[in-house]
Amino acid sequence: QVLLVKSGGGLVQAGGSLRVSCAASGLPFSNYALHWFHQAPGKEREFVAAIGRNGGDIDYADSVKGRFTISRDNAKNTVYLEMNSLKPEDTAVYYCAARFLAVSRFDSGMIYWGKGTLVTVSS
Repeated sequence: QVLLVKSGGGLVQAGGSLRVSCAASGLPFSNYALHWFHQAPGKEREFVAAIGRNGGDIDYADSVKGRFTISRDNAKNTVYLEMNSLKPEDTAVYYCAARFLAVSRFDSGMIYWGKGTLVTVSS
């Protein structure tokens, strides 16, 4: 079966940085566009970032442009989200997700989801 796992969550002060990662096994990694979503307490899950199969087609939510960087290493079956200049409103559970072939901003289009990791940004 397919497995997506995450690491790198935790507590950070506002203005700080954190990197989360998601490693996949059991799927042809390069066939999938990869995404990050997050869900704050009491809020709906929303799109954060996306990256295409070959590392192109990069897309970010307006709220994180210039602060977050998504990248992938197909040889390591891993996707990363580097988060800089963190704000308290970034506090959320972060999920990686995979969609066959093309990127999307809609969580309903995702086929596989990671377990989620909590990022807490203190003011």
